[in-house]
Amino acid sequence: MTPMTLTTPALLFPAISLLMLAYTNRFLVLAQLVRQLADKVEHRAEENIRGQIANLHLRLALIRNMQIAGVISFLLCTLSMFALFVGRILLGEVLFGVSLISLSISLLISLYEISISTHALDLQLSSINEQADAAPSV
Repeated sequence: MTPMTLTTPALLFPAISLLMLAYTNRFLVLAQLVRQLADKVEHRAEENIRGQIANLHLRLALIRNMQIAGVISFLLCTLSMFALFVGRILLGEVLFGVSLISLSISLLISLYEISISTHALDLQLSSINEQADAAPSV
């Protein structure tokens, strides 16, 4: 087996950067949803608001954990490159392996959060559909 070079972990840099950007965008959308929900609560009460709030709490925690795992992956990838740069091949390989594990954890959490998000949208669509069915037809 040939020793790992600086190129191997460097290939992961753009992927992690784009992933962190995507996570930040998901966080911003979620923050907007929280603000909209706060406006709804101020103006009128809905029966499913408690469920929406619980869902948003869970999603915020998941996004926080996704971002933490992504940042750890990025940091370990950087340390791996540094270790390889100073000639510590085994340390660099171990750090890169742990970086990949952290990235995988981040992606798995993201997959779970996407599942929860999709379910929440399905519930919202069902609520809209019920309201449309209950509205008097013209």
